[in-house]
Amino acid sequence: MPVSLEGKLVVALSSRALFDFEEENRVFEDRDDSAYMALQLERLRWSLQHAYDNVAHYRAKFDAAGVRPADLKTLADLAKFPFTTKQDLRETYPFGMFAVPREKVVRVHASSGTTGKPTVVGYTQQDIDTWANLMARSIHAAGGRPGHKVHVSYGYGLFTGGLGAHYGAERLGCTVIPFGGGQTERQVQLIQDFKPTMIVGTPSYVMNIIDEFERQGLDPAACIMVEDSALNLRTAKRLGMKTVLVSRSLRTPAHVDLRLQSVLDLPRYLGRL
Repeated sequence: MPVSLEGKLVVALSSRALFDFEEENRVFEDRDDSAYMALQLERLRWSLQHAYDNVAHYRAKFDAAGVRPADLKTLADLAKFPFTTKQDLRETYPFGMFAVPREKVVRVHASSGTTGKPTVVGYTQQDIDTWANLMARSIHAAGGRPGHKVHVSYGYGLFTGGLGAHYGAERLGCTVIPFGGGQTERQVQLIQDFKPTMIVGTPSYVMNIIDEFERQGLDPAACIMVEDSALNLRTAKRLGMKTVLVSRSLRTPAHVDLRLQSVLDLPRYLGRL
């Protein structure tokens, strides 16, 4: 039953220790669609109620739309609820969307704010643990294993990418090379020297690294194995790679039935998109 599986999942995702991915796959990845949909509905109900009870802005938006958390009877009902927009985030900047007391937030990330005020996100310790496990499972699904060397080319700091990939790779038991973005010439040098098993970063920046290899007269395919994204297959083609995984869009081997993001992302039920 979904409830009993959910209980096991909570235990697995709340642990900061390295966890057994075979058990994770058995409990989580190997569910059939009906079990996934039941889990999605259960979590969405909890999230909507939590937001309504703890965030005045959400409560006002739900009331204005004439919906309550209890109106979510099926996943299709999600389309009845109002979206969170950039304007909402600007109106509640910086901490007005937090659903827990600010004192329980252990870390804050934010966007660059190039089109206005930054988008601010607060994380509790449980959020950090869940995020680390999510990224660990993403890396594992793409072929990463304990002991692999992971070169992180995402930016560190207020941007979420670097620390998310970093914590996930550590949680999996990998050796993390926390380079960050920029200094492309130096990145090429360390990639040659350290010979990472995997590089994680945005597809466009991985392309910059490849361009720098070629500018120096080097063959990137001889030095790089990138396990990141279905977003840029041109990158993979230039490197002669079979698997690319950048960011949260996953391209996994054919035998992997990965539905990792489906408990978090439900675009097919939002007919207005």
